[in-house]
Amino acid sequence: MPRTVLLRDWLNRFYSRQYPDQEFVLEPASADASFRRYFRITLPDETTRIIMDAPPEHEDCRPFLKIAALFRAAGVHVPEVHAEDLAQGFLLLSDLGKNTYLSVLDATTAPMLYRHANEALVDIQRASRPGVLPEYDRTLLSRELDLFPDWYVARHLGLTLDTDQQATLRSVFARILDNNLGQAQVFVHRDYHSRNLMLSGEDYPANPGIIDFQDAVFGPISYDLVSLYRDAYIAWEEEQELDFVIRYWERARHAGLPVPANFDNFYRDYEWMGAQRQIKVLGIFARLCHRDGKDAYLQDMPRVMHYLRRTCERYLELRPLARLLDQLENRHADVAYTF
Repeated sequence: MPRTVLLRDWLNRFYSRQYPDQEFVLEPASADASFRRYFRITLPDETTRIIMDAPPEHEDCRPFLKIAALFRAAGVHVPEVHAEDLAQGFLLLSDLGKNTYLSVLDATTAPMLYRHANEALVDIQRASRPGVLPEYDRTLLSRELDLFPDWYVARHLGLTLDTDQQATLRSVFARILDNNLGQAQVFVHRDYHSRNLMLSGEDYPANPGIIDFQDAVFGPISYDLVSLYRDAYIAWEEEQELDFVIRYWERARHAGLPVPANFDNFYRDYEWMGAQRQIKVLGIFARLCHRDGKDAYLQDMPRVMHYLRRTCERYLELRPLARLLDQLENRHADVAYTF
């Protein structure tokens, strides 16, 4: 039976007493990079709800429920759960609105919106404690990095790395992971960016609506910050980015979070964490295109590659990766790197 039929039957049973013999308007709410789908239902009284359709053979709703409770206890704005059917993979959620941060971010709105995003992120991180969420350990971080040679290099570029290139990649990956794992550990949303932060009221809320957190882990403190400010979908001049990051760092220090006392050290960690994420994202976007037929993500690859190149060209230890990228893309660097 089609899942849309199962979904409508479930909704009819749930609302049969409150709205007997009523039809519901159901429309797609958002796209997702996984097997999950989201629908917006409009009830007869004009109230709207969001339905998560997560096929149980591919997705598990329980992490979403657990993390929603954790984040709500931390004081941030996440969807309320009105009903659940874990066996069928359906959740009925409050509607945080149609407007993402991405839809309204510009030079005028960004300072206020990002201030609110920083505040919410600090609240999440202050609530952190070990042993609650899966660890963002070397195994998981490495698995993400491996998406790059498997999907970006081999599938997207159609290239095979030679022995020296493979050794270069492994050496740089090891350096990046050593930095990442040396950072303080906190709750990590893992996709904290402009498409997952919502404007859930007529005015900009003091606390953004936060969605798509079901893959949260316990990991490096700079991860969500670099997701936010080296966003795959919108970029800022580095001077502006620095201002946003400094404001987070100052708030985090004031809140007692374990960030480095020296901002230069923190920014280095931030950039190296960004390199891990950007390598992963290039692999994910390639996989979404070539495996799942979602080629729209290709248009965002150049932005992600720009972030990665900028970091690799800045740090001596990462310059071998910059040279490898030149080789893969048949480009020649403007400067001669030595390593």
